[in-house]
Amino acid sequence: MIRYGLIGFPLTHSFSQRYFTEKFSREGISGSRYDLFEMPDVATALPELLQTPDLRGLNVTIPHKQAVLPFLDRIDVSAQKIGAVNVIKIETDGSITGYNSDYYGFRQSLTDWLSSLNRTTDGLQALVLGTGGASKAVMVALADLQIPFKSVSRTKTDGNLTYSELPDLLSSYQLIINCSPVGTYPNTDVAPDLPYDQLTSQHLLYDLVYNPAETQFMKIGVKQGAAVLNGYQMLVLQAEKAWEIWQSAD
Repeated sequence: MIRYGLIGFPLTHSFSQRYFTEKFSREGISGSRYDLFEMPDVATALPELLQTPDLRGLNVTIPHKQAVLPFLDRIDVSAQKIGAVNVIKIETDGSITGYNSDYYGFRQSLTDWLSSLNRTTDGLQALVLGTGGASKAVMVALADLQIPFKSVSRTKTDGNLTYSELPDLLSSYQLIINCSPVGTYPNTDVAPDLPYDQLTSQHLLYDLVYNPAETQFMKIGVKQGAAVLNGYQMLVLQAEKAWEIWQSAD
């Protein structure tokens, strides 16, 4: 039995397990299974897990996308550029390589969305809410698409904005991407601290959260006339990219 799985903490729900289990059934991929490995601390649990017989690949989610780096033998160029890993491949020789498929999933889903709205990247500026591993992939993708952006967090650091500074700036940043877990199930009644009254029909709100399908961030945006998108398509794209990585020749 070839094994795949997801590591993170907590794993109260999992898109990946459901997606790959259904994929295996739908596509007739026999002899494979996908498990959840809830892991509070990678230092104590990951080395043993990586020795599991027939384990071929892992997805990595919050909060371990950077914590796994010291346990890898190699890091793909894309993951090096981002500084975070969300796909681990156990090679046939037993060595461990880290990749990042979040970049691909976000970039492709964003360009598809813009195309569906008849919008282009020309003149577009973005705000990236949150500073976790997913935000790093988003920022690299934005840079490669030549979309200027600013990172937003609760505390001031070099180059970023704080939420208290946004009331004076929102008109200049029409693309707002929530990379934080704010609004994720079960805490569905909260949203990032934005001056929502300043949103217009020209604003684009992209929430990487996918559960619930429509977050408070998105609901408020719709009321203001903004276009909104959740993270489901990004997840599908990054999952298929992970499968491609696991199946590729070493």
